[in-house]
Amino acid sequence: MTTTVGTLPRPVTPTAVTPAALSPLPEPPSLGSILGRLVASLLVAVVIPGLVFYLALVASGITAAVLLALAWTYGAIVWRWATKRPMSGLLALTVTIMTAKTIFTLATGNTFVYFFQPVVSDAAVGALFLASLATARPVVARLAPDFYPMHPEVAARPRIRRLFWHLTLMWSVVILLKGAVTLWLLTSQSMVSFVLLKNVAMISLTVTAVAVTIGAAFHVARRESLLAVA
Repeated sequence: MTTTVGTLPRPVTPTAVTPAALSPLPEPPSLGSILGRLVASLLVAVVIPGLVFYLALVASGITAAVLLALAWTYGAIVWRWATKRPMSGLLALTVTIMTAKTIFTLATGNTFVYFFQPVVSDAAVGALFLASLATARPVVARLAPDFYPMHPEVAARPRIRRLFWHLTLMWSVVILLKGAVTLWLLTSQSMVSFVLLKNVAMISLTVTAVAVTIGAAFHVARRESLLAVA
């Protein structure tokens, strides 16, 4: 008599679980905390350095202005390090650009070149934003953790990825426009008037772009249930 032996079941290979998959999503932050982080980042990296530069320029001249504005940004970095806070991507970008501008200005003594450099840097940064659209993480995706606790699972969602892509495109256009406005003002205004008008124009452009960014981000965040329920 022949005995039929059943086929032994194959061993089940356990599925690898990444640490990101194991870690739970953090509690969604409130609207107030998100706006607080946004305002703080813009104040530290954009508004205050510009104000320090203008006041020092009027009071003491270009050398004091560039050094004091740069000292503020490095002081902000040291403070974040001393308080064990993560590095702000926006602050790091500001420090990099200001350091290059300051070194070149002090080395050459050419104030026109100092004010012309934002045109070049805006063109370079705008091109960087555009080029990052072809990568898995556009620039806005890299800056987003400054304003929202970005979990890897959240960043990988299709709506979030589309949001980052479109905002990166928008900001590339804004940055290139800032460079064009700076060039026009530089060739048509006195130095003091240029600094004042440039700050007003840049703040207006930035505030408008920030408002669009906030509106688009909150629209997507509501659809993705990423805001704390009041």
